[in-house]
Amino acid sequence: MAIPKFKPLANASEKTKKFLKPLLIGVGALLLGAFGLEASNTDFDLGKLFRGSTLEESKVARDDSGNLLYDKEGNVVTDATKGKKASDYNCDDFTTQPEAQKFFQKMGGVDKDIYRLDGNKDGQACEALPKEVK
Repeated sequence: MAIPKFKPLANASEKTKKFLKPLLIGVGALLLGAFGLEASNTDFDLGKLFRGSTLEESKVARDDSGNLLYDKEGNVVTDATKGKKASDYNCDDFTTQPEAQKFFQKMGGVDKDIYRLDGNKDGQACEALPKEVK
């Protein structure tokens, strides 16, 4: 069975075909690579990659169940020893209310408070913590 031609490309000039074919192949390869990363539950910190880190140093940390690991500021970590899954955080993990509030906001605020940092759902996380370290 013959594969039907892509009409806009079939009627294009040879110069356009020479440009578009490699471009479309490259886009296809990129999409296949992205699908492979998604299927394998693998993510990379692009900021670290662009700053020259290796793939291994830039690989995002996950627990055994595939959950992303976060630090206390709500950032995804690349070193599993420096974070834990978001649902494992509670008010005892934070020193001050603003620190807990920052994490709370990064994780989605009141609408996504599966971490129970805002018991009364008023938008303020861990209200019993001090406002600043003395």
